[in-house]
Amino acid sequence: MSAALTLHDVGLTYATRRGEIAALDEVSLQVADGEFVALLGPSGCGKSTVLKLAAGLLPATRGAVQVASQPVCGPGRHTGVVFQKPNLLPWKTVLENVLLPAKTLGLPLADARQRARELLELVGLADFAADYPFELSGGMQQRVGIARMLLHDPELLLMDEPFAALDALSREGLMLELQRIWGQQRKSVLFITHSIQEAVFLADRVLVMSTRPGKIIEDLTIALPRPRSLAMLADEHFMALCQQLRRHFACA
Repeated sequence: MSAALTLHDVGLTYATRRGEIAALDEVSLQVADGEFVALLGPSGCGKSTVLKLAAGLLPATRGAVQVASQPVCGPGRHTGVVFQKPNLLPWKTVLENVLLPAKTLGLPLADARQRARELLELVGLADFAADYPFELSGGMQQRVGIARMLLHDPELLLMDEPFAALDALSREGLMLELQRIWGQQRKSVLFITHSIQEAVFLADRVLVMSTRPGKIIEDLTIALPRPRSLAMLADEHFMALCQQLRRHFACA
């Protein structure tokens, strides 16, 4: 099976006033075409750093990073990124915010506008195209961010704790929404999260990172049927998988 994303023996060291700090050490992982992989770990372990390496926003100190079997030398069209905050421009409408990448990437505007409307339909916001971000809930704003990420039809989606700022009910709603979108689009996804339940609910595999310097210490296949409903959160098998992951984070 071909890989949408590959990291091989990747390390990253930061230079600080106190000397060098090793953020990542010998990180190796793969995300196959069409696979949903969650990356789970404690704060400061380097999860977001892995995402930035995959997005071409940071260079690795050592090792190799490839997207679609090509070395990553900077941001590229193969990837789309969603961060913790949607970072919408408040003076632009929902439709205009989704269209923002069109100019940067040189997309034909008429085609991009049509695709933006189709994506707003996909994320359930077609009726809000003319609204402004302040008129939307936090969950709706994040859905705008997801639509914007999909505008140029990237092969790999990189999501950095996109639900972290939302309340519990909104998070559950967006878990279902993201599962539905992924089921229709079948993109490859690397999803960063602190939430064990979120990781198990969404992913085909969950990778666990150690404390800094971060490395992969478990690769757990999530053999749960799809589509997954919120009722599964109380399923015995689901809870057993969560418990298997939780042992990495138990207090000494």
